[in-house]
Amino acid sequence: MTAQRFPAFSRLLHWLMAAMILAMLFIGIGMVASLADYHWLLSIHRPLGVAILVLVAVRLVNRQINPPPPLPADMPAHLRIAAHASHGLLYALMFAVPLVGWAMLSAARYPIVLYGAWQLPPILPQNDMFYAWLRSAHTVLALALFAVFLAHLAAALTHAFVFRDGVFQSMASVRRAKA
Repeated sequence: MTAQRFPAFSRLLHWLMAAMILAMLFIGIGMVASLADYHWLLSIHRPLGVAILVLVAVRLVNRQINPPPPLPADMPAHLRIAAHASHGLLYALMFAVPLVGWAMLSAARYPIVLYGAWQLPPILPQNDMFYAWLRSAHTVLALALFAVFLAHLAAALTHAFVFRDGVFQSMASVRRAKA
């Protein structure tokens, strides 16, 4: 059983981003499913995507400064590889989905309003073909993020209830570490 835990700031970022990403995925699905609420949901979706992009950058820097605790020594090699690969994929998708969304809106010349008159600058020139391709890519990447999110959740619950090896507790525990 691993006794080390993630630092408090790492845990805060993890759970904040988990809630934000889950909300973002459901908002995105709601935008597709409800024309009546589309504009209201879109007004939440865009700045939330920007916040996720900023936080994933903060989280990546934090991960370099505060590396995660080691996995249990007795964890099989294939599970170690899966853990590292899934985390790499999660980070890649957490960057890619909002960046592709920003590029998609840039290609359509839609503004990304942060608050009031504050807008993000376009990162691509206006191009209808780019927009169509990026819109499909944004959807596929968001669904892939949801699938990886669910696999991550399943792995975390497996560590908590089947392996009972401390991996889940290293991120989920709110108790202070013993000195």
